[in-house]
Amino acid sequence: MSCVSPMANVRVWFDREGDFLEVRFVEAEGYFREIAEDVLERVDKEGNVSGFAIFNVTRRECESIEIPLQLIVAGPRCSVR
Repeated sequence: MSCVSPMANVRVWFDREGDFLEVRFVEAEGYFREIAEDVLERVDKEGNVSGFAIFNVTRRECESIEIPLQLIVAGPRCSVR
């Protein structure tokens, strides 16, 4: 069973020198695939999104970036009501 969990941990890394931001929702092996210029999504071997990364994050002219994500977390904390 899967559900959205408010207790999921999110890890955020910012490399100031490399101007690189990475956000991970799930700690799992995976790889990046580019979804826009300098924007990548991290996926596991089944293709589930586990995070995203942005290169040149401080050089962007816009104030926000929209990244379409659907986070599904499975585990013992999830319950159906």
